[in-house]
Amino acid sequence: MASSPCGDGNFDCGLQIQTRSVEQTLIPLVSQITTLINHKDKLKKTEKTLRAVQRVGQAVSVAVGRFVAVGEAIAAENEDLKDEMGLACFEARRAGTAIAQLTDVSSLEQCEGDGRSTVFSDRTGMVKAARMLLSSVTKVLVLADCIVIKQIISSRNKVLVTLEQLERVSTFQEFVQIFSQFGNEMVEFAHLTGDRQNDLKDEKKRARMAAARAVLEKCTMMLLTASKTCLRHPDCESARINKEAVFQRMRLALEQVIEIVTDTRSGGEARALPVSIYAGIKDFKVKVEGLRDSLYCVSCEAVAAQLEALVEKTEDFTDSAYTSHEQRETIIQLCQITRQETKQLINTWRHAQSLKAKEATDEMELSILKTCQSVSDLRRELHRVAVGRATELLKLHSDHLVLQALKASGGDGNLEAVADYAGTLNEHKEQLVETCRLLCHISGTEPLEITCIHAEETFRVIGPQIISAAQTLALHPTSKIAKENLDVFCEAWESQLCDIAILLKEINDVFEGRRGDKKTYLSLPRPGKHSANLKTVKAAKLDAEEQTTIAKLGLELCLLTSDVDSEVERWDEQDHEMVRLCQIISSMAYSMYLFTRGEGLLKTTLDLFHQAEVRQHSFSLIGFLIESVRSLLDEDRILILSETEKLSDACQQLQVCAKTPVQGKSAIFQKVDSSIQNTKGILTVVVYLLPICNKLIRKCKSECSCLASPQHWREKQLNTTVSEETLNGNGSNGFGVKSLEQHMASLTFLESK
Repeated sequence: MASSPCGDGNFDCGLQIQTRSVEQTLIPLVSQITTLINHKDKLKKTEKTLRAVQRVGQAVSVAVGRFVAVGEAIAAENEDLKDEMGLACFEARRAGTAIAQLTDVSSLEQCEGDGRSTVFSDRTGMVKAARMLLSSVTKVLVLADCIVIKQIISSRNKVLVTLEQLERVSTFQEFVQIFSQFGNEMVEFAHLTGDRQNDLKDEKKRARMAAARAVLEKCTMMLLTASKTCLRHPDCESARINKEAVFQRMRLALEQVIEIVTDTRSGGEARALPVSIYAGIKDFKVKVEGLRDSLYCVSCEAVAAQLEALVEKTEDFTDSAYTSHEQRETIIQLCQITRQETKQLINTWRHAQSLKAKEATDEMELSILKTCQSVSDLRRELHRVAVGRATELLKLHSDHLVLQALKASGGDGNLEAVADYAGTLNEHKEQLVETCRLLCHISGTEPLEITCIHAEETFRVIGPQIISAAQTLALHPTSKIAKENLDVFCEAWESQLCDIAILLKEINDVFEGRRGDKKTYLSLPRPGKHSANLKTVKAAKLDAEEQTTIAKLGLELCLLTSDVDSEVERWDEQDHEMVRLCQIISSMAYSMYLFTRGEGLLKTTLDLFHQAEVRQHSFSLIGFLIESVRSLLDEDRILILSETEKLSDACQQLQVCAKTPVQGKSAIFQKVDSSIQNTKGILTVVVYLLPICNKLIRKCKSECSCLASPQHWREKQLNTTVSEETLNGNGSNGFGVKSLEQHMASLTFLESK
């Protein structure tokens, strides 16, 4: 096992492959090596066969040589990796040379006459060389991957230092200067962690990383407004509490990112997810059904104890004050039925054991079926209760009346009213926290469980922060900064409610076996202070004729999103960057289709226009395509660039349309029509590009030799330079820091507010 070369964290990278990039780099090599060692023992040695074997062996040797050169360059740039990387490169070069010698069989005479060992005569030697090559190359890749981890740790450390400086500032001028630096550092950290998130193999780690990055994204804006409020009102206790909570949450999220990339916990102990009811039922059924294969694989006592643990967890449902009497009685009854069926199973099981039976008896088989059916019925009821509760809460909170009342009371300086509405918000928070806990029990996958836990923590933290921000506004009702701060926290609450709605759909998809049908955009924009045209457009309802027209357009949009999904399914690499961006664009278009049906999260034309304004993923796709065509042949490059230009035009037209202020019902209808038409134009180009790009990628892969890509891999993974575009917040993996520029521009005028 390799020791930890990353220094800043006690972890052992070993030879465990954690990322897709390392795995994908190894696949061609494994394929070529397998070709060499899996030849038939009595293979007919024709001239054609010998030339093919020699060609493969030479390709492996040349590719290893290029790969080792990259590894040695990495070692030269990183002193703490020099010895380990040097040894791994030496072993890889030696193994590559051995394979070249064993496959040097250009003629029949040479193969049979000189007595030298070849791949045909010394298969053991070939296998040994192949193992050494795979081991050493893997070690080089894993060590190189440690440099990526070092970069993330280093970036986190820079952010922490600047975060501490921000927390101590006492003047606006100093704050403007340090926050500008902090914004750039956060963008760099966002890109590094975004790439890492997409590269991780483990779904749970990807979900945890996504949750931590979501916290950092939202907290960056909160930190800005909370700090401004504290600077403007330095003696306000509620403003100080509000600010400290944001800084604390950012530190915890930064720490979580490092725990994920280093695969350790700061306390030295791994944190296990609490066992959900779904996971418990799944494991229980596996044990019960396993009795068909062996009556002695598990004890009767263990099965009975596991069932009792499951029943105890259902108390989260039955003890809830928000569970109806009917639902409570149904859950208790189903638990009792499951107990009875399990007891009957244990009786027949023990009887079969007493008869020394080697397999389940017919009576026992019937008990197994009944037990599994009863526990499945329990799971179905729990799912119905949790999803029903969540759906009701989302409807209840869709109008955000409590948030509006807090804003109004704070603006009026009415501390008593703020306290009353704060109590109501606390009740809502507790309901949402408990609902997230119930959803976690029935979510169906560990990544969704992690998302539920993240949502629970978010509501638990943001609720008190909204209250402290409202208290600050009530104490300083004329303060524009305090009002802006409350708006930001309320928007974060509304955004989390939107994410819960999407999470609910994903949980239902898993329950009904539709997992993966459509990956939903998880950052749906909501109306807020920072949108460009919020004050110039009023929400409007369409009449029946207009709705019919829009419904037809929506149906066409829906068909295009289905076409995108169909094309995406044909891709071998479902996690490819282009697939990811196209799925997000398709999902945002699908939400516009739902609007035409009067469904989904876009309730008014105002919501639709805000949705249309957000085109960063379309522009990210344009940037990706332009960057990707550099290595293509002229004919392919011209085709891709031509379609990219059409995509760019459609995106710009949509953005201009969305930002153009309009007055009057007729003008609003025309704007809705244009927004959907332009979105159709974007999807049409995407549907055309997906199969072309997929074909080009497959063609490129088939033409590449086994290790022709280490330089590209190194450039992609180890590039430490942050481009000017990245620092401006234009990259696809950023935290949305570009939106802070509007605030940064006004920081020098804060004292006039």
